[in-house]
Amino acid sequence: MIPAMPATATRSRQASYAALRLGRAAAMGTVAALILIAGVWASWGTAQHVMLTKGRESGTIEVTRCGDDTCSGPYTPISQGSTGRARVVIAHTVAVRKGRRYTVIVKPGTDEVVRSGPAGILFAWVPLGGALLLASVVVAGGLRLTRAAWVLAGSGFALLTAAFLAL
Repeated sequence: MIPAMPATATRSRQASYAALRLGRAAAMGTVAALILIAGVWASWGTAQHVMLTKGRESGTIEVTRCGDDTCSGPYTPISQGSTGRARVVIAHTVAVRKGRRYTVIVKPGTDEVVRSGPAGILFAWVPLGGALLLASVVVAGGLRLTRAAWVLAGSGFALLTAAFLAL
């Protein structure tokens, strides 16, 4: 401490530094939480249909035509109460190819289907995997919690790798 500097100035400086650390932690914690919430929100739109299958129509689709964003084909029902359709639509992703047959779940009230089974569940949670990777950077850099950041990054990497291997 400088001899001419009063002790109250040092305490004031320490208090303001503590307030800045607390503010940074609150801001970065909020950002990380929002990233994770957005990942769950983006995933749940598809995951709810794949994971909560009770009372939903399930069947198979044989992909006969693919466009830029969607593929389509006839739907053959498997579950009781499900009706066959001449044409249903599935998102055109890397995992959907023309001429192949996939087990699917019909989204209620639409002619849109999503993949079912383990591959469908993992694919539905891919946005959460990306959010986990992004949140790990925020947690490591903004919160200085390296172990927690490694856990988030490892979880995101594992989820994305499992989805890639399943599809």
